Amino acid sequence: MTKKNHPVSLGKPKWLRRRLPSGHQYEEVRTLLKNRCLTTVCQEAQCPNQFECYSRGTATFMILGEQCTRNCMFCTVDHDPLTSFGPPDPEEPERVARAVRTMGLQYSVITSVTRDDLDDGGASVFAATVKAVRQQCPDTLVEILIPDLQGSEDALQTIVAASPDVLNHNIETVPRLYETVRPQAVYRRSLDLLAAVKRFDADMVTKSGLMLGLGEHREEIIAVMDDLRTAGCDILTLGQYLQPSKHHLAVAEFIHPNTFAELKDIALAKGFAGVASAPSVRSSFEAGQLYQAVSANRSR
Repeated sequence: MTKKNHPVSLGKPKWLRRRLPSGHQYEEVRTLLKNRCLTTVCQEAQCPNQFECYSRGTATFMILGEQCTRNCMFCTVDHDPLTSFGPPDPEEPERVARAVRTMGLQYSVITSVTRDDLDDGGASVFAATVKAVRQQCPDTLVEILIPDLQGSEDALQTIVAASPDVLNHNIETVPRLYETVRPQAVYRRSLDLLAAVKRFDADMVTKSGLMLGLGEHREEIIAVMDDLRTAGCDILTLGQYLQPSKHHLAVAEFIHPNTFAELKDIALAKGFAGVASAPSVRSSFEAGQLYQAVSANRSR
C-alpha cells in the first residue's frame, strides 16, 4: 500500500489474470436480463466476476435507471446533469421480482445508481422491490446495496421497514482519499448510516466494503475496520481497485493476495462475522456464503 497514487499505468500481475467462463447458463442470464429490460451493476460497473456469476445463474440487479447523479472517480456507471433524470419506472420492482423467480435465485442482490434528484433518494423503490421479491419468491434471501441517501434517516427507515436480509452500504475507501475518490460523499455520513440501521433494527445484518490499491496505508484500512465495527457492521468485503478506463483514477498499487489474506485475519479478529478479502472480491462476491457465516455466528 503506497503513500501516493502511481503516476503511470501498471501492468496487471498474474494473480489478476482470469479465464472468462461462458456456456449456456451465462447466455441464458444475459438474454433474460436483456429481454426483461433489466440492468445489472455487473455490466455497468464492469465487474470482473460477472462472467463467473452469470455462469452460476446469479446477478446483482441495478434499479432506478442507468444514470447516476454523482461522478465518483472509480466508477463506470454513467452520470449526467440532474435535469436529465426522469421519475423511477413504477414497473421496475415487479420486473426484478419476476427475473429473480425465473432464475430460481436463493439469494438476490439489488443495488442502484445514486439518485440525489429524488426526495427520498429512491428509498421507496428499494422498499417496493424488496416487497415484490418477497411476494413472488418468499424463500429467496434479499440483500440490498444502497447509496448514502444524503444522510436522510427518514429515507433509511423506509428501506429498513421493508426488512431486507442484508443492508449493504460501501465505505469504499479511507477518509483521507474521499476528496479524490468520491468527492460528493462524506465518510462520516456513510458510517452514521450504517450505525442508524442498527438503531432502527438491531438484528438486521449490515455490510460494507473497501477498494484497495488507491494509495491507502495499512493503518488507515485497520482504522476503517474499527470505525465499521463501532457502527455495528457485520460483514466486510475487501477487493482490488481496477482502473476501468484512462479517464478514471489510476491504480496506485496492486495488492498481493497474501496481504488480502492477512487483512481478512485482522478483520475476523476485530469481530466481523463474515469477511471476503481477495483481489477479485466485489460487493456481492459470495454474498450468500457471507450471510450464512453471520447466521452461523449468531446461532452459537
